[in-house]
Amino acid sequence: MSEVQKRIEENYLRAKEAYAEWGIDTDEILEKLEKVSISLHCWQGDDVAGFERVSEDLTGGIQVTGNYPGKARTPQELRADIEKALSLIPGKHRLNLHAIYAETDGEKVERNELQPKHFKNWVEWAKAQGLGLDFNPTFFSHPLSDDGFTLSHSNKEIQKFWIEHGKACRKIGEYFGKELGTPCVTNIWIPDGYKDIPVDRFGPRQRLKEALDEILQEKISPEYNLDAVESKLFGIGSESYVVGSHEFYMGYAVKNNTLLCLDAGHFHPTEVISNKISAMMNFLDEILLHVSRPVRWDSDHVVIFDDELQAIMQEIVRGDFLNRTHIALDFFDASINRIAAWVIGTRNAIKALLKAMLEPVEKLKQYELEGDFTSRLALLEEFKSYPFGAIWDYYCLKQNVPVKEAWLDEVKQYEKEVLSKRE
Repeated sequence: MSEVQKRIEENYLRAKEAYAEWGIDTDEILEKLEKVSISLHCWQGDDVAGFERVSEDLTGGIQVTGNYPGKARTPQELRADIEKALSLIPGKHRLNLHAIYAETDGEKVERNELQPKHFKNWVEWAKAQGLGLDFNPTFFSHPLSDDGFTLSHSNKEIQKFWIEHGKACRKIGEYFGKELGTPCVTNIWIPDGYKDIPVDRFGPRQRLKEALDEILQEKISPEYNLDAVESKLFGIGSESYVVGSHEFYMGYAVKNNTLLCLDAGHFHPTEVISNKISAMMNFLDEILLHVSRPVRWDSDHVVIFDDELQAIMQEIVRGDFLNRTHIALDFFDASINRIAAWVIGTRNAIKALLKAMLEPVEKLKQYELEGDFTSRLALLEEFKSYPFGAIWDYYCLKQNVPVKEAWLDEVKQYEKEVLSKRE
């Protein structure tokens, strides 16, 4: 055992004793944490480009800034980059794919004609890596979405195209679930909306409801596929009106028993999704989270260890919602090393979850019920400086991933040997 490893273990034992005084078993918590899978988003690795090449520009309010060298250009490069990122993140996780990452062997395949076979390479790779897969229809960056409408389109032929795309994606999600032995979360987000104030707000939402009903008409076992719907407050080009608002999808999810996706960047700048979790859990069996970091708008910055990330994980733990919550990441930053972005964001998400698990939740709830708000506040504040970092370091050590910032050396070496050689 090296001196560094010895020091990490010694620090862990001291921290373990401190938490044990409050009845917190850190060994048990780390076993629980090891079973949590975060769904990494493939689109961080190539700036949401995909492999379809139908549209050269991102549309639908999607915008990636920066031109850091070395982005993935092929499925093989993207998978290699994801493998590198996963090797630096503790635990066993999942991968979230968009429909534009299909592999068609050079054949032009329209999105409404996509089939499971176009994702066979992803499935075989996921099997080899021991990963589950999640999925998303791609309702943006396509000639038939250029006017800003898809499932709520007033043109029946265009709407039909997107409905067929949604149906095809659910079958692909079912295929993932059957092949990999873990349910695929297939999440529907559309960019539909108006730049300026519309006269008819109801019509597009009525068409969206009808389209969703048709897409979800075929029953697919939740053993293989779980359907989710995702709202948004506004987007670039839909500043005044978004068809798929939070209220619309909240109602739809409750009525139709789908998952509701809460994206951290899809609400008013003063709203936070941490405060919505406990409300929705009264009415839904499960929810999907897209953990991101908005900076004044839905800018999808890399997740950092900030107050809202910690609040999200606290809500999940304090409410005992972990088994009912699917945690996914959603950010894309091309201004920094893309693999580092994955590692920073995912490690922070797991770290925040661990910190939440290390709270004396039952004691805090007891204080609250007794009206002892002084003790509640005092304990919450004192636990902010408890040595959870020593628990985190030990977890990384036991998971055979770099401790603290040591992972950055591996990313820099990978950049030198692999990324720098890409055009």
